Order: sequence, then C-alpha cells, then structure tokens
Amino acid sequence: MFTGIIQAVGHIHSLTEKGGGDARVTINGGGLSLSDVAPGDSIACNGVCLTVVERSAEQFSVDVSQETFNCTIGFTPGEAINLEKALRVSDHLGGHIVSGHVDGVGEVIHFAPVASDAEDASWHLEIRAPGSLGRYMAVKGSVAVNGVSLTVNTVQGNDFSINLIPHTLENTMLRHLKVGAKVNLEADMLARYAERLLAYAQETNKD
Repeated sequence: MFTGIIQAVGHIHSLTEKGGGDARVTINGGGLSLSDVAPGDSIACNGVCLTVVERSAEQFSVDVSQETFNCTIGFTPGEAINLEKALRVSDHLGGHIVSGHVDGVGEVIHFAPVASDAEDASWHLEIRAPGSLGRYMAVKGSVAVNGVSLTVNTVQGNDFSINLIPHTLENTMLRHLKVGAKVNLEADMLARYAERLLAYAQETNKD
C-alpha cells in the first residue's frame, strides 16, 4: 500500500527485454534512500506497484510484465518517474490509500498556470479518463495521477480537473506534462467498493 505522497523523482536508466514482452527495468532513484530496501520490497513507480529484484546504493531493478506494459505508461529509458516506497504501519497517511494497481491510462487535455502573471502560481490540470473510469471521479474525491495523490476539483463526463500547487510541481514529475501526454490513473478504492456494494445489492434484490 502507498499514500500517493511522492518521495523522489528518479528516471528510467535502462530497459532490457527478457522475451514474451517482459523486461527488466533499472531505475535511478533520484536521491530516494534505498538503504532499507531489499529484494522483494515494493516501490510505486509512476503509481505502479513493482517488486524490487536488485538494488545498489543509487539504483534498483524491477521486472515488468507485458500485461503491465499494456495497462500503464512511464518506462521509456531517460523518462522521469515518480517514486514512493511502500507504506509502513507507523507512517503518516498524508495522501489517500493507494494500492499501486493502475486502473487505466488517461490523457492530458489542458495544463497551464492558473495565473500567468504569477511566478509561483498553481497550475490547472485537466485529464480525460477512459470511459470505464469516468464514473469513479467525484468532486473533492481523490485520484492518483502517476502515483500522486490529488483532489478532483471538477468533473464533466469523463473529464476531470485538478489544481497543482507549486510544491507538487517542484517535487513530482507532473511538471513535465504537456497536452496530449498519457498518465497512469488509479481511482479511489472506496469508490470501487461502493460501486460493488450497490451492484451486489441490486443483484440480490432480484432473487
């Protein structure tokens, strides 16, 4: 489990194909402390929960399956990547509960400063979610975008908007986004459970 509070911005160092569409990806940690990371531990990479198979002082490697490549983005060599180590029981839950299981890939349709004449202005980010995810977006609800815990401000159909404060821009790879960029999305798991409970209630009422 994760919180969506990014601990470092690293970059993809290399990708080595293993056959069958799988690959071993080596990531430079970007200053992320790896001293307490062991093979078998989980790290969220752009919101994707992956298992560490090797590590050095500054880098770690993960095995990425074809299925993961099919459902996510963010593993091109040289690309910046948000990193967060798995949540421990004693840690602060500063964002929201994030599983690291990406639900789908959205597209940036607007990204610009709220006030163009201010140096430290917040930025307005608007994303188009795939049709299967739009129903989970709720005003003032939570969503993870490339692993970053964010609050939804507006929703219209499958499009939703977010305000990014300067701190978030400075400390995540979201500052590199452009219109047309793809992003990993994970809906709030509470929304998914609520939907399932309602569906189950409707199914049982038919019997």
